[in-house]
Amino acid sequence: MVAINYGFREISCKIVYYGPGLSGKTTNLQYVHDRVPAKSRGDLISLATEADRTLYFDFLPIHVGDIGGFATKFQLYTVPGQVFYNATRKLVLRGVDGIVFVADSQPSKMDENIESLANMYENLRENDIDPKQIPIVMQYNKRDLPDIATIAELERTLNPEGWPYTEACAVEGIGVFDTMKRITKLVLEDTKRRTSGAAGPIIPPALNRTGHAMPAGMPAGQTERAAARSDRSSPGIAVANPTAFAGPPEQTASVAGSRAAASEAGGAATRREPAPVVRPILPSSGPRPAGTTIIAAQRSTRIRRRQRSLFDRLFGWLFGR
Repeated sequence: MVAINYGFREISCKIVYYGPGLSGKTTNLQYVHDRVPAKSRGDLISLATEADRTLYFDFLPIHVGDIGGFATKFQLYTVPGQVFYNATRKLVLRGVDGIVFVADSQPSKMDENIESLANMYENLRENDIDPKQIPIVMQYNKRDLPDIATIAELERTLNPEGWPYTEACAVEGIGVFDTMKRITKLVLEDTKRRTSGAAGPIIPPALNRTGHAMPAGMPAGQTERAAARSDRSSPGIAVANPTAFAGPPEQTASVAGSRAAASEAGGAATRREPAPVVRPILPSSGPRPAGTTIIAAQRSTRIRRRQRSLFDRLFGWLFGR
């Protein structure tokens, strides 16, 4: 899921370009790096061999400005296309928010596309990521070549899940930004859905200091105030009606017995035996106090509202223009 760092006031989205070797993953990032203003991008880190194949990954953080006081960035990665670097592929997919699968449109590369796609699904599952629960965009690259498969063939072979797709020629920059815009929009929509649909913690009925449950239908603030009023009205230094005390039965019987004995011994004496002090015995260990739970729930609700507000602003900034 998209990372929100409230300490540094930063939102980070991780997008990985996946696909077979020489399909155009690094070319996509190079084109984006060359066209994005220098003040809005970081350095393009690339480790490649003489054959221009990425051995580790390309990393390009793109800053899209401040949204509601939060610096928003997209971290773009690619994975090595070679099969024998599978451990690196799996590592780069850890914590991914969205994937662009770059497929080579040439019929001779179809087997490599299928193998890389199956490997991507396998590595996602090994990272405990459900492939059906993460945004994926298919990019059919190299559409400028003369001998290429049709879109219908590519969709039938590589995209049975029906993910959105784009046509591209990464060398010329055709479809590169369209692909990035589509995957970023899907990532933000998915994050907004997860944030707005998150269920809050279950709040048990609030208890006042005497141990009595307050009405369950009260809002949190009214519940706290009702508990405070109950505490002021019965401060807990004495119990006027011992049978109403929700303590152990033997303790209640002891209180009633002592008062009956005093009545018999004194008869009609004018001196009244003072009521015994009875305090509820709180357990030394157990569930957290209701007030603490309510405060935690209110804090969680505030965080979710702030996240939804941030994503709404980010949507408007990126796609509302």
